[in-house]
Amino acid sequence: METAESWRSLFENWPESIPRQGLLVTNFGEQIPFVNFLISGGIVLVERDKPDSQGARKVLVAYDAISAVKITNPMELARFQVMGFQAPF
Repeated sequence: METAESWRSLFENWPESIPRQGLLVTNFGEQIPFVNFLISGGIVLVERDKPDSQGARKVLVAYDAISAVKITNPMELARFQVMGFQAPF
């Protein structure tokens, strides 16, 4: 599966049990804190709780421009199994 499709699938299938917040890291090296998001065919719309230095609270990011998503809430790894992650055998 292509990386952009993997990010799209992750956001489309984000479980209710995992808070919809964290840091989205772009291929440009920008880290965008978010407290919620909406999905679309090729982009994700993330919402900030505080504006950035230009006053923006919403950011549209193409799935293929995402390099990482950092989860800021302290949770045990086992809670992420609902997202398809598993322990190695």
